[in-house]
Amino acid sequence: MENTVTSSHHGSELQITSALLLTALLMCSHSAYADLPLSLDELITERGKVKIDASLAYANSDRQGVSTGEPITVQTGATSFITLPTLFGESRGNSDSLISTLGLRYGLTDKVEIFFRASYLYSNTRNRDLSTTTNDSESRFSDAWAGINYQFKTDDETPAVLGFAEIALKEKHTRSSSSFHSAMLGFTAHTAIDPIVFSLTTAYRVNQRRKDGEEDYKPGNLLLVNPGVAFAVNDRVTLTTGMQWTNRQADKWEGKAQGFRRTSSSLLLGVGYGISKVSAVNITLKSNVSGSNEADLRLNWLRTF
Repeated sequence: MENTVTSSHHGSELQITSALLLTALLMCSHSAYADLPLSLDELITERGKVKIDASLAYANSDRQGVSTGEPITVQTGATSFITLPTLFGESRGNSDSLISTLGLRYGLTDKVEIFFRASYLYSNTRNRDLSTTTNDSESRFSDAWAGINYQFKTDDETPAVLGFAEIALKEKHTRSSSSFHSAMLGFTAHTAIDPIVFSLTTAYRVNQRRKDGEEDYKPGNLLLVNPGVAFAVNDRVTLTTGMQWTNRQADKWEGKAQGFRRTSSSLLLGVGYGISKVSAVNITLKSNVSGSNEADLRLNWLRTF
């Protein structure tokens, strides 16, 4: 993502904050099986069923110095991100972002699920440049995506494997919008040793060149690797922990790279609660341990019809 390749050495205060924010990836959640973690049953929606997937994500970023053009990237789901572009040389300070997302998932067969989601963004950024302080806010539509999940195999002698692919129906940029210029491919593998589930998610997002106003704009491609462990406390509560590594190429404006390739490592920990057999709530926290000072908090609600 936009974090620096060079590992940052944070002070004791940040280390304490990182420890407190050690919360994270939680796969959406209620299981029909009391002896399995909540995360497994929701990988594929049951045939003929519809799920509403609503979430609210908050992200905070603190940057010092002059920007080299690298964007803020906000994570809104296990493999979904929203990018907030910035211009080269722009002064940067502290920013807060709030993203609401509404998604629908439909089970076509026992192995195939299609989904759609759309997000709305609110952000507030405080900058200071020499003696000048600015406070900028924006509220707008962010993006809409559609995709498909396919379960290649179940968990038996070898781990279960789920593949997914999605494409951007519309993305809002600084001055204009684009359609069908971004896509993501990936897979999740998991195996259960009751009451523990080990998982690995890998995804790659490809971004094509598009117009933003009168300028050519190409967001940097993104690679994500997320190993994790889930523990079923009981038939309603699941705890998860893991780490997330990302590698994001530099954005390009008019063919010129803004900044450089950036990697980031984050600690993750999460909790999910099954309200009923058809409804669940998940809370996810993420804290960067290398890269810029950033933290994400996500609240997700899933309901089956």
